[in-house]
Amino acid sequence: MPNEQAAAPKLKTNLDTDFLKLIAIVSMLIDHVGTVFFPQYPVFRWIGRLAFPIFAYSLTVGLLYTRNIRKYLIRLGIFALISQPFYTFAFHPWDWQTEWMVMNIFFTLFVSLLAMWGLHTKRWWLFIAMFLLTSLVNFDYSCNGIILMLIFYLCRNRPILGAGLYVLTWLPALWSGYIEDPKSLLIAGHAINWTIFGALSVFPIYWPTRTGIKIPKWFFYGFYPAHLAVIGIVRVILKL
Repeated sequence: MPNEQAAAPKLKTNLDTDFLKLIAIVSMLIDHVGTVFFPQYPVFRWIGRLAFPIFAYSLTVGLLYTRNIRKYLIRLGIFALISQPFYTFAFHPWDWQTEWMVMNIFFTLFVSLLAMWGLHTKRWWLFIAMFLLTSLVNFDYSCNGIILMLIFYLCRNRPILGAGLYVLTWLPALWSGYIEDPKSLLIAGHAINWTIFGALSVFPIYWPTRTGIKIPKWFFYGFYPAHLAVIGIVRVILKL
């Protein structure tokens, strides 16, 4: 996302996006390692819930600050295609014939950004079409990326309202958990859906930081297929 902070602020939320994306990829890595190698420990998956909302927020920043949204979309689309075989390899190495159409997160981010670009440019048909697409096709996180980006976009200059709405989106998790689900958070015999931990992303997103961390954008793009490839190779070696 080039020169995100060079212009006058278009958001009153956290613009320290390299730091945010670093949090996101670390939590994503923990999530994926836990999914494949330590499924008996739900804390790995809980930590991983931080990642997707931060990625969705970073896309919102990119939508408002990038100089060329088309190039941004092309990059996301290319890496979605590159990452798909690695995604299938990491999570479905033994049944890839039936699972290869489960879309990786880059596809979700691509379609979510395309939908919000449609909204931003008043191409309402594009927003509606992408929302329906993510609802009907097996995208990772379904249409949640668009919903989150919609909150970040519409409340870009009202951070208190945005934070409140963001937290409210996770409230259904309080009563939608299952005791039988080992990933659920159990409190006094009550099961809370494990996705509730995504609400914690409200802090890095809405609490402005100024770390000064700068990381080449290609690192964030390349990390995704690279870490999936490593996970897949180790999984095959261990025959998991």
